[in-house]
Order: sequence, then structure tokens, then C-alpha cells
Amino acid sequence: MRHLGCLIFAVLLIGLGGCNPAPQHIEQTAAPHPDATPVKDVIEWRLATSWPKNFAGLGMAPERFAKLVNEMSHGRLQIHVYGAGELMPAFAVFDGVSQGKIQMAHAASYYWKGKAPASQFFSSIPFGMTAQEMNGWLHYGGGMALWEEVYRPFGIIPLAGGNTGMQMGGWFNKPINSIADFKGLKIRMPGLGGEVLKRVGAVPVNMAGRELYGALQTGSIDAAEWVGPVNDLAFGLHKVAKYYYYPGWHEPGSNMEFLINKGAFESLPQDLQAIVKTAARAINQDMLDEYTTRNVTALDTLVKDEGVVLKAFPPQVLSELERISQQVIEEQAEQDPMMRKVYRAYHTYEQGVREYHKISEDAYSQQRQH
Repeated sequence: MRHLGCLIFAVLLIGLGGCNPAPQHIEQTAAPHPDATPVKDVIEWRLATSWPKNFAGLGMAPERFAKLVNEMSHGRLQIHVYGAGELMPAFAVFDGVSQGKIQMAHAASYYWKGKAPASQFFSSIPFGMTAQEMNGWLHYGGGMALWEEVYRPFGIIPLAGGNTGMQMGGWFNKPINSIADFKGLKIRMPGLGGEVLKRVGAVPVNMAGRELYGALQTGSIDAAEWVGPVNDLAFGLHKVAKYYYYPGWHEPGSNMEFLINKGAFESLPQDLQAIVKTAARAINQDMLDEYTTRNVTALDTLVKDEGVVLKAFPPQVLSELERISQQVIEEQAEQDPMMRKVYRAYHTYEQGVREYHKISEDAYSQQRQH
């Protein structure tokens, strides 16, 4: 990783012109990169996450990001990472960045639907785009410009911060045989997925991941979705719920985010700004690679070693959820001008990529099943 960081740093220097005037620095409190020429001052940032410290996948992404930035900057920019609850609660990090209490955060954009309804499209929506489709839209289809526009009133710059890929459908203590089985079910599900389940009689609850085990154990919730095999195994959810459902219709490609205080970012020299952006782009892909690999062995452990009952949602249940999802998204989009603008752009891109994937990804996957 050290050599890769140095190589990227060298390329960045060749491609960049002059720098902005140097920002006010903080006296150095940590040793610089061992291969770097010692520097007198370093810039120190604090990054708070919505995940437990060093949690697999989600929690490790900001740790790796901070390490990469340190290496690429030769110790000039050092980012200190704090897990949920260490500096502030999991769902307070957006305000923390906006108000300048911290310089960065790592979270998921659908948590902020009450502040900016359009933010939900930059994480994952029911029956929406997959991880690769999201990356295409954000980085080459105009999605990032819209995301920046949504967060501009809050003084926040967003960057894609990883993707979990297709999630699981959740943990249940009773089978789901029909749409009626959701009625009265208290289930942890954030974002638009929770709104869809509310339409079929469920009671959606939003809570931090570290609270799920206790809530299922005590019966304060009846079901919960979290992420997928790697993270669900780590939380021990298989010990407090019997059935593990798939697919994750509500989050087919869950994109994470880095939130950056606009003033703090603009105070950086141009080369450090480029390093932050490049490191985030690398971590965005790294998280998806890790989940793709580790979910395979984690699911095998859950089913073969822990006796988890793996079940598919019935086709008629998925069809009804998809129909209601479309209704919910369109209704909410009509209530907020910015959400309507983002929805139209998202939908246009999704329709195009879906048609292409019918003759590429989808056709290949269907053949491979034979």
C-alpha cells in the first residue's frame, strides 16, 4: 500500500499546477510517513463515522482512507477516525460536518432524508441501480454534480465512499409467505424501503447497527435488515433471528459517502485536495471488492456452521413491493423540487443502463445458471 500511495502521489504532482496559499497549520503531533522528508507542520482532521470503530467493511473504509491519505501526502494531512458514539452519535455526523465541528464523516446518504429528501438517491433506493450502475451514474452520468448540488446549502462536499453491493433482505422470526405477513411487523429499515413497508402495514424503525442485536433479542423489533453476511455475522444477528431472507430489494447497491466540510476542503492546497479525492475513489472500489469476496465465506459460515435458514422472498411478494416502491418514489419526488430533479436524472440513466444490461450482464447471468 505504501508503494502504491507514493506512486499515485507522484502522478498527482506531475499533473497539477500551482497550489493555493497554504492554510493555517496545526503543530505536528504525529510522526510523518517513514519514507518522507520530515515536515514541520501537519494538517489534522477529524472524521466521525456512523459505524462501530473498525467494523468490517463499513468501519474499515474510513480507516483505510485515512491511512492512504497519510501515505500519499507524506504525512502532511493526517485524518483521525472516530467510530459512532466516540465524538458524536451515528446520526449526528451530517450536522457535525455542516457546522464545522468535524472536517469529515463517513455515512450513508439516505440517513438525511429529513434534511434533504433527494439525498436518498445517492445511497440506494428500492429496486434501483446496482453498485456498478451507481458508480457509472455518479462518475460519468452526471450524478456527482447533482449530489453536490443537494449538499451545497449545508456547506458539505460529498464523495462516493464505498458500496456494499447487493444486500440481503433481512432477518425475521416468522416466515414471509405473502404481503400480508408484513402487517404489524416492527422492522428496522431506513430510507425509502421503510416507507414502502409502511404502506403494507409494517412499522419501520431506524436505529444504529450496534443496537440491532439487543432490539431483536428483547423483542422491541420483530425483524431487521442490516447489510449482508459479513456484517450480519459480526453482529451475531443469527443468534436472535431464525430466517435470513434474500434478495435485498430495498438496497440493491448501497453506496456509502464521505462528507467533507466545504471550508476545510477549500483551505487545503490543490495537491492535498486531489489526494483526498483520489483516495476516496480508491476506497470506493475497495469496499465493493472486499464485500464481493468476504460475503461468500460469511454466508457459508451462517448456513453450514450456524444453521441459518436461508429463504427467498416469494415472487408475488417482490412484485407487490416493486409496484408500491414505484408509487412511493414518484409521490415523494413530486413533493420536493430537488428530489424531483434528481429522480428524473436517476430514472433516465437507470432506464438506459438497464436496457444495455439485458443483453450483457443479465443475459450472461441467466446462461451461467444452466
